[in-house]
Amino acid sequence: MYPDTADHSHIRLLAQRSGLPLTDAILKALNKGTLHGEKPATLLAACPNSEAVARAAIRAAERAGAPIKFAATLNQVDLDGGYTGWTQAQFMALVRNEVSDSDYLGPVIAALDHGGQWLKDKQAREGWNLEQATAGVKASLEACIDAGYDLLHVDPTVDKTLPPGKTIAIGTVVERTVELIVHAEKHRRSRELPRISYEVGTEEVHGGLADLDVFRAFLTGLKTGLLENKLPDVWPCFVVGKVGTDLHTTLFDPRVARKLVKTAGEWGSMIKGHYTDMVENPEDYPASGMGGANVGPEFTEAEYQALKRLCRTEEQSFPGGERETSGLMEALKDAVVRSGRWEKWRLPDEQGLPFDRISRERQEWLVRTGCRYIWTDPAVLESRARLYSNLAGRKIDADREVIEEIIRSMEKYFKAFNLEGTLERIENELERGL
Repeated sequence: MYPDTADHSHIRLLAQRSGLPLTDAILKALNKGTLHGEKPATLLAACPNSEAVARAAIRAAERAGAPIKFAATLNQVDLDGGYTGWTQAQFMALVRNEVSDSDYLGPVIAALDHGGQWLKDKQAREGWNLEQATAGVKASLEACIDAGYDLLHVDPTVDKTLPPGKTIAIGTVVERTVELIVHAEKHRRSRELPRISYEVGTEEVHGGLADLDVFRAFLTGLKTGLLENKLPDVWPCFVVGKVGTDLHTTLFDPRVARKLVKTAGEWGSMIKGHYTDMVENPEDYPASGMGGANVGPEFTEAEYQALKRLCRTEEQSFPGGERETSGLMEALKDAVVRSGRWEKWRLPDEQGLPFDRISRERQEWLVRTGCRYIWTDPAVLESRARLYSNLAGRKIDADREVIEEIIRSMEKYFKAFNLEGTLERIENELERGL
């Protein structure tokens, strides 16, 4: 059965006519435009960790006149609903509805982020063996393809069968990457579905791709493996590179990025950056030739900050107990603590301490960062609905204010990545032919 796509844009139609997967066609069009004197551009990928973020991303792309990419992890969106509550099919339905309800005429790239063994927390938490973890990932890849995803990030760079501290061999990463891509392509072709794009590698140290020699060895092995499996027309448009940023650092390293960009370019790929949240120098991404960049927790933080501000407004609007307030901030904290998700971000001096014994500043950070996991918690949903209802009585559209806050957070990336107004540029290049 032919899947419904995230959009029915003219750019998607032109990409199909070109014979290229959508993401590859967009990247080639942007790069060709650069040769014609246009500014280099970096594709923005938003992690859809809440309905508000997903809706805001489409509205932000509409205002910017730019394409948008969603990079959904298996923790967020999967067959079991993930922490958002969406299966792949449900997520795609939400995206299609939002595109339909908006005036956005561009393409929405739906993508899997970090598709690999044990990168879904449930697999690691429950101690799945290699056979189970591989079967789970393959089932998720099939669900992504069937739902109409445009790109799969194949990332088998974690190996829970190894002793602590031992790094996975690059040969094993190549072998498992090839295995997963071959499985995905066999499934896609058996259903006669459109071509899709691929992303490989990881920014994490355990992936081993920070070293240029290992980076080249990985790409050489990947090319050989795909050719041996009779897939000469399959090659990743993105290779994830370690470019200076991680969960706790915010400075992009243009020098390292340019080296990786040059090497990946020799193979016909572009470098994708992860952990782009709060980056201090986003304008250096396109200047360094970066093909794409993921942003996730920053948009969750924008959602959290907007709700926190609205809660203050609520308290000021109903002095003296005139109406029961929502208690949303407390509900968020309770849900984060209850989830246990915050535990993975404990600092060394916080080990063994109950949540309330950690400093107030750190508690705030943990709730702000961890709330993306619990937006759909029943108590949180109830408190949020009460907040919105209370403020509606004061003629305040709380939902709109939250969406606008997230859009503002996204707009700086559309601007810094030179994406504003690129829909026309992409369409023109595709019309001319790549």
